[in-house]
Amino acid sequence: MDPLARLDVNPAHVVLFHTVLGVYAAWLIRRGGPWWRSRLTPALLLQVKTVLDNLDGQLARATGRTTETGRYLDTEMDLVVDLSLNVALAGWAGIPLTVLQSLILTTDFLWERDHRTARGEVFRDTAAQSNDHPQVLATLKAVYAAYFSPQEQLLGGWFETRLGASTGDAPTPEERRAYTPLPITAVAANLGLTTQLAFLGLCLLANQPRLYTRSLPVQALVLTGVQLWREGQVRRGKT
Repeated sequence: MDPLARLDVNPAHVVLFHTVLGVYAAWLIRRGGPWWRSRLTPALLLQVKTVLDNLDGQLARATGRTTETGRYLDTEMDLVVDLSLNVALAGWAGIPLTVLQSLILTTDFLWERDHRTARGEVFRDTAAQSNDHPQVLATLKAVYAAYFSPQEQLLGGWFETRLGASTGDAPTPEERRAYTPLPITAVAANLGLTTQLAFLGLCLLANQPRLYTRSLPVQALVLTGVQLWREGQVRRGKT
C-alpha cells in the first residue's frame, strides 16, 4: 500500500483495474481452452483481484481519499465481476445465482452493521472527501437503490421481524446484543467475497468450476441455520 500511496494512485483506479481483472478471468473461463488458460490463469487473476479489492479501501483511508463515489463504485464493480463469473460458469442460470450470492453478501453486511450498532460502535466512517462528481455519484446511487437497497430492506425487515417474534415485544438493548453476537458476524464474514473468490479459485484449479455455483445454495442454508440459532439465543435469554 505504501508504494501506491507514494505514487499518489487514485483508489478508484485500483477499483477499476481489479474489476477488469475479474471480468477478464470470467472471459477466460467462458472461452475455455487449455487448462492453464481456462482454469489456472483465471484462478490466479481472481486472487490478485481479491488482494487489490482489499487494498483499495485501505489506500483510500490511509491517504484520506475516501469518498461516497468510491464506496458505491467498489460495491457495484464487485457485482459486475460476480455476474460475469457466474454467467461464465453457468450461462443464463448465472443471473439468479448472482442474486443469491448478493443476498449472502448482503447478510454479511447487515449482520456486521447490526452487531456494531447494537454496541454503539461506528459501522462506517464518514467519507473524508466530498468532491464527488454529482452525475457519477447520482448514477451509482441509482444503481445501488435499484439492486442493493431492496435486498437490504427485504432481509433487514425479515431479521427485525424474527427478532420481534423471538422477544414477543419490543426488543431491549440487551436482546439486540444477544441477537447480534460476534459468532454470527464471523460466520457471515467467512462467506464474504474474499472467501468466495478463494473457493472459486480452488474449484478452478481442481477442474470442478461448477462446484462453486452448487455451493451457493449450501451457503444460504448455513446462514439460515445461523439465523435460527441466534433466534434461539434470544428466546433462551428470556427464560
